[in-house]
Amino acid sequence: MNPSFSVTGLSTGIIRPHEPFTDRIIVAADAACGGFADGDILVLAETAVATAEGNVVRLDSVTPSPHARELAERYHMDPRTVEVVLAESDSVVGGIPGFLLCMKQGTLLPNAGVDASNAPPGCIVPLPKDPDASAVHIKDEISRRCHARIGVIIADSRTHAMRLGCSGVAIGCAGITSVIDDRGRSDLFGRKLEVTKRAIADNIASAAELVMGEADECTPAALVRGLGMPIGDQAGVDTIDADECLFMGVFRNNRT
Repeated sequence: MNPSFSVTGLSTGIIRPHEPFTDRIIVAADAACGGFADGDILVLAETAVATAEGNVVRLDSVTPSPHARELAERYHMDPRTVEVVLAESDSVVGGIPGFLLCMKQGTLLPNAGVDASNAPPGCIVPLPKDPDASAVHIKDEISRRCHARIGVIIADSRTHAMRLGCSGVAIGCAGITSVIDDRGRSDLFGRKLEVTKRAIADNIASAAELVMGEADECTPAALVRGLGMPIGDQAGVDTIDADECLFMGVFRNNRT
């Protein structure tokens, strides 16, 4: 990969449910950097994608269950939000005030990805229903309309164990590989790498978040240019089983 690359924020204005999201992205890319070119990687905020797809929940339409009310009282949350989080989760591992730690689609994340930030008033926005499929659809549409072979990443913001703040993580990916396996390569002193795999899609998502912002920037997308990554037809984000995860494995193996 080229060590010199650029990251350009794409300003779209406020995204509303069922609006032609791809049209907004193409117009923004034309204005910001002359449109799409072969090899570009488009990074999209998950909330914007989910909103455009209509995956928005009005809180006044939610009736919390007794279990949701119990968890809401324990963790100081709106019971309607908890009800949506439970519906979006494969399981709930635990929580802290304001957040439930959930398993969803093979990964750990707060509140199962349900987000009130940048959601319409009185609403919350779950993750896109199928982020990989969303990435494929957007990639194919932009490639067809702009005559450019691109990659697409759907990105979310996540916290990391024992660290303050958030960084980007890919939850959907199309056109590029999400992880590069460096095992078998040699380090500076000739030792063979045995476990190193680079989370390329996550790293690109983090770079993009530097220009996308988390507040009122209206910049839910970024165009990454010049990495020189091969563009193909692959799709999906590589994950591992909970038993292979350092953090989950420690917790599971030390239960009493």
